[in-house]
Amino acid sequence: MATKKKGLARELMGWVAYVALLILAVNLITTYVGQRVRVEGTSMEQTLHDGDALLLNKISYRFKDPERYDIIVFPFQGNEDEKYIKRIIGMPGETIQIDDTGTIYINGEVLNEDYGAEVIEDPGTAAQPITLGDDEYFVMGDNRNWSSDSRAEEVGLIKRDKILGKAFIRIWPLKSFKVLKHQ
Repeated sequence: MATKKKGLARELMGWVAYVALLILAVNLITTYVGQRVRVEGTSMEQTLHDGDALLLNKISYRFKDPERYDIIVFPFQGNEDEKYIKRIIGMPGETIQIDDTGTIYINGEVLNEDYGAEVIEDPGTAAQPITLGDDEYFVMGDNRNWSSDSRAEEVGLIKRDKILGKAFIRIWPLKSFKVLKHQ
């Protein structure tokens, strides 16, 4: 009987160790490698839709810098639990301006891109030239007139260290499963 109890205790300890290692592995993966995020709202339509589930690549920016048109996730300023999903438009050191026709200029040159769903009606703070610092990014939603992004003072410019990662794959709904286009 004592041998049976020792065997049972040993097996129970094995299971406890297994579960603890599993929890540790999941925690390490979601902290440093990848994470599931959910799109809330319409600011990234037509690319992403309300309710889409994405996998966030948290490791690639440890080895390379973000690039123009990357779809990134970052916390809303002042609320680390609220996450924003936007596209990088302006890179560190560039000057961004949006004129009254809705045209985006980068360093005085027209930005030729087709992510914006419509003509920009409100340039916000970008009506005047904005020069980005060495670690700052200017982000916008693809649904330009329904997006709270770097044009709004409450969002502003995104510092490099605030970027949580790059949206990588849409995993839900299953019929829309795909690797996301960034360039």
